Amino acid sequence: MARRVFFSFHYQADIWRVSQVRNSWLMQNGESNRFMDAAAWEKVKRKGEASITAWIDEQLNGTSVTVVLIGGETASRRYVRYEIEESYERGNGLLGIYINRIRDREGYISAKGPNPLARVRVEVEAEWWDIFGSTRREPLTKIFETYDWVKDDGRQNMGQWIEKAARHAGR
Repeated sequence: MARRVFFSFHYQADIWRVSQVRNSWLMQNGESNRFMDAAAWEKVKRKGEASITAWIDEQLNGTSVTVVLIGGETASRRYVRYEIEESYERGNGLLGIYINRIRDREGYISAKGPNPLARVRVEVEAEWWDIFGSTRREPLTKIFETYDWVKDDGRQNMGQWIEKAARHAGR
């Protein structure tokens, strides 16, 4: 089944790598949020935070999975965190894909950054033996999977990863 996917990433640092991943998904007949070019992004940014979050909210509409493309600096990006939190609140499936080993247009790879899914904690039901209460906070990495585009053959497997994340979220 072709799913509509939202791609979350750090634009300035990773757009070359992200474009390769997104194009691979589109070649598999998937759908994704549209990408803004740098000029359009600057225009939205100038309007302020409310404009940025409204644009993100609009792009998330109709998606069932959010794919967080993880480069060296992705976890430090404020709007990546917002996209992850909003995706979770909407019930989207989530998954992370490390893209740092995809070569950029000059042939370089980048440093592996921290996983932004590990930085977002959510309430989950505690196990029956937990005497401290019925819920606890866990990072999203305990709930959703993370892969490496190069090592785990993302070009071949991303469709399966997306489908798994959607089913896990009940979508």
